Amino acid sequence: MYIPKRYGQSKVDRCPFCSQQATTKNKQQIPVCARHKDSVLNDMKCACGSWLEMRNGKYGIFFSCLKCGNMNLRKVLEMNEARDANSKNTTEKKERVVETVDCYDPRYF
Repeated sequence: MYIPKRYGQSKVDRCPFCSQQATTKNKQQIPVCARHKDSVLNDMKCACGSWLEMRNGKYGIFFSCLKCGNMNLRKVLEMNEARDANSKNTTEKKERVVETVDCYDPRYF
């Protein structure tokens, strides 16, 4: 069954950090969402164990391995976890705690 393409749905870039739709590019020219505009992708490793070199081509970002050859961004992100190199601890987010004081609280008086 043939389903025709709809306008704007043929290529949708995703943010490697949160998988939302990418609307801008960071310093490394990787398509990211607005929240991760200042984020930088860590160094990536290949399945063979060597480091990958990031390159920018006609069809977007791709990685080059000396032993295995070229790989696209999707394939590299499947092998590696996308982490922000700028932030020291991305998993812990401090939340602001708002205390409520009612009339029965001893601090109220």
